[in-house]
Amino acid sequence: MDLKEKLVSSFLAFEQRVDTENNLHAVRTEALKVFENKGFPTKKEEAWKYTSLNAVLNTDFGIFGKNEIAVEFKDVKKYFLNDVDTYKLVFINGVFSSHLSSTTHDGLDVCLMSSALTKPKYKMVIDMYFNQIAVKEDSLTNLNTAYAYEGAFINIPKSTVVAKPIEILYFTTGTAPVFVQPRNLIIVGENAHVQILERHQSLTDVTVLTNAVTEIFTQKRAIVDYYKLQNDVQSANLIDNTFVSQKQESIASVHTFSFGGNITRNNLNFHQLGERIDSTLKGITLIGDKQHVDHYTLVNHAQPNCESHQNYKGIYDDRSTGVFNGKIFVNQVAQKTDAFQQNNNILLTDKATLNTKPQLEIFADDVKCSHGCTIGQLDETAMFYMQQRGIPKKEARALLMYAFTDEVLASVKIPDLKLKLSRVISQKLGVNMGFEL
Repeated sequence: MDLKEKLVSSFLAFEQRVDTENNLHAVRTEALKVFENKGFPTKKEEAWKYTSLNAVLNTDFGIFGKNEIAVEFKDVKKYFLNDVDTYKLVFINGVFSSHLSSTTHDGLDVCLMSSALTKPKYKMVIDMYFNQIAVKEDSLTNLNTAYAYEGAFINIPKSTVVAKPIEILYFTTGTAPVFVQPRNLIIVGENAHVQILERHQSLTDVTVLTNAVTEIFTQKRAIVDYYKLQNDVQSANLIDNTFVSQKQESIASVHTFSFGGNITRNNLNFHQLGERIDSTLKGITLIGDKQHVDHYTLVNHAQPNCESHQNYKGIYDDRSTGVFNGKIFVNQVAQKTDAFQQNNNILLTDKATLNTKPQLEIFADDVKCSHGCTIGQLDETAMFYMQQRGIPKKEARALLMYAFTDEVLASVKIPDLKLKLSRVISQKLGVNMGFEL
């Protein structure tokens, strides 16, 4: 029995575990039908032309998370933000870990998706937001919807500035391959402001496949800073689907830092549903070995007088593979749109591969839109200049690559996260920079 058959045949058992009378029964059933008809994506689909899941799907995954596996704080401490107080939602193999978490209902909800899906007091919110912006045609998004139960539920009321960042951490461990499908729902009210960090991390070398879906609703004049830190082991595979809906005058940014894992696929969709909206999509990819990172982005400009800014930097070593497929869509009514998209990449070896495809699809005539990409190697003239001034070749090489990524790092608004990222990049480059951000 392959993984698709296993998931389809196990659906009834899953629903019996989570309550077949739940009001999402019809939504789940319909989503499963879409997945059953389409199956897992293949390279025959244009959106997956350069990314194959075949080698991963042959693994015999366990698809039901077991009761909480004991993980001590000392084992995961290094994955948290160290010097800042945060709300924390921690999951082990898809199961909530209460002793590692710090939730709240004091003025805002930072709690579990399972609670929101099952408790009557959240029914109105779930009916209004759950599965409303997730792509209905995508097979993996539908698979997640069919099995949606656990994950983060964050509801920020109107005019609330969240005093500290929120961390969402998904750890996997154990001795058998595991398939997890977290579902996050984030609602940020009018004039509210929140900072969120999401991380998926394996604690062992067992094969892991994560199919995550996050829906973010940003209401009028709200501000959302969302960060994804991906620095996993070689046996980890992540498919991350994030959908952002923005209302009038809201500001939303998603930064994606991809430093490790076997196969990483980031699907990021922004939908601008009002005027004077600002959307930011930025990322740094720094990988080696045979690692594979695929960024697939869409910004849908549906209303006039809005902006979007995309800036993705990639550094690829050894036999690694990078993919960037970014699309800006400007509706006919979206006049005065200002959209920018840039993808710059450095290949450190002749065996590293990059496939990049920036796209503009514009139906309005009064817009300012640009896109571009570069693929190259390190500047030998700059290397020579630095070496002439006493900087060893290895350090000179690392400094140039660090400077290449700094434009994205500079926009990180959580100081402790910026420091952590600078240290990770320094480690990946194999040098001690001798300075901190």
